Amino acid sequence: MNDDVPGRWRALREEPGPIDPRLLDDLWADLDVVDASSILGSWKGFAFPTGHHVERMLTSSRWHGKRFTALDDAQPLICRAADGTLHSDTAAGKGEASLWNVEFRGEVTATMVYDGMAVLDHFKRVDDTTLMGVMNGKPGLVLGNGGLFYFGLERE
Repeated sequence: MNDDVPGRWRALREEPGPIDPRLLDDLWADLDVVDASSILGSWKGFAFPTGHHVERMLTSSRWHGKRFTALDDAQPLICRAADGTLHSDTAAGKGEASLWNVEFRGEVTATMVYDGMAVLDHFKRVDDTTLMGVMNGKPGLVLGNGGLFYFGLERE
């Protein structure tokens, strides 16, 4: 990992936006890959403000984060109900997901494979309690023509 990664991460995490996706791509390139089995647990999520349409969808669904119970049991859209309880939004996510180690940009890293959509969330390690995610999919489907969607996860 590049020595200036923690400072770049903090600066981008605090940036109100819009963030140029190229800055996020550069940061991603400097992060370490992570094994799928090492990220099991509950994670609180946030979107990097690039203006991607998925940001609006997550805000309207009251997205809280992701839960990786087992490699074959993952919930990509843990959302907060009006009463404050958390639930897996299987309607918006068209099901749930599983975790695999998948090649993305020439590196094998932990990846969430959605059950009902042609969507992959790739993850790399920022530190022991923080992951960066890149949502990838076939253009024109879930991601529209907006390119990749960038987000972060912090272990709960």
